[in-house]
Amino acid sequence: MPLDGVVPLRGLALGCDTLPPRATHTAVRMKHYVVDTAVAATTALCLAVLVPPLLAQEPLPTQEPADLRARAEAGDAQAQFTLGLRYAVGWGVPYDGVEAVRWFRLAAEQGNAEAQFNLGARYANGEGVPQDDVEAVQWYRLAAEQGYAAAQSSLGDRYADGEGVPQDYVEAARWFRLAAEQGDATAQFNLGVMYGDGEGVPQDDVEAVRWYRLAAEQELGQAQFNLGVRYYNGEGVTQDYAEAVQWYRSAAEQDFASAQHNLGIMYADGQGVPQDNVEAHMWFNLAASRLSGADREQAVAARDHVAERMTPTDLSEAQRRARDWANANRYAR
Repeated sequence: MPLDGVVPLRGLALGCDTLPPRATHTAVRMKHYVVDTAVAATTALCLAVLVPPLLAQEPLPTQEPADLRARAEAGDAQAQFTLGLRYAVGWGVPYDGVEAVRWFRLAAEQGNAEAQFNLGARYANGEGVPQDDVEAVQWYRLAAEQGYAAAQSSLGDRYADGEGVPQDYVEAARWFRLAAEQGDATAQFNLGVMYGDGEGVPQDDVEAVRWYRLAAEQELGQAQFNLGVRYYNGEGVTQDYAEAVQWYRSAAEQDFASAQHNLGIMYADGQGVPQDNVEAHMWFNLAASRLSGADREQAVAARDHVAERMTPTDLSEAQRRARDWANANRYAR
């Protein structure tokens, strides 16, 4: 019995016509994250694949600090940026995209890299301003040239996709590398994609794995999934099904549906884990509830194939585990 809810993931081909299928490396590029480091909050704007949760080590106060607006109006660039961020996310003030842009612009014109990056993201999204890829690139570049890693990563993505600039994989790889070397997980992942595909850099599976691993160790689900595929296929690493399972599980526990599907394959076939139809059915069921189109059909077929080998008691247990997991992780999607 499938779970309710289907979340589409674009660009993830599993290559599963029959059971057991072979996991296939699929490069997924992440892009355009708005990151506020000044107040330790992250707001996701302009996402291509997945919407990550809002992160905040120190939540913003619900009320606007009494002197914040006065400092912003007096020309304090950091105060202007912070006030813009508040309008962008509705913290302490009503959400207002136009006001967010106004304050970001004032700070950006004074050279504040965080504001430049966020203003670029507003243009990329068309939030508070007309959508304009060229303007987005202009502001990303100003922040990137100051060494702001998130802007470097977004600028690399713009070059990779040819949005606002002519497509240039070499330039994309250059900006991804600058951000990746600062520890930006998205850039590390994208640089791994470029090494895997030989775009802008010589094709190199070992380098692809190195950058995937760095991003995976920062809990980026896409990188964990691709690293699992690398271990499954023995590309850039010695083939190791147990390692593949480890990385698939890490991504699956973040509700990454393709990893859930491949983890189900591993349990169904007993590769890297003891063969277990109950676990296989659970993970296939979870994947089927989140995938769409042909990928969902493959997960459903795999789940139903496993079900044919199960007792009614085992089937009921697998369904219970899937429901319990979904309920415990209902905010992951």
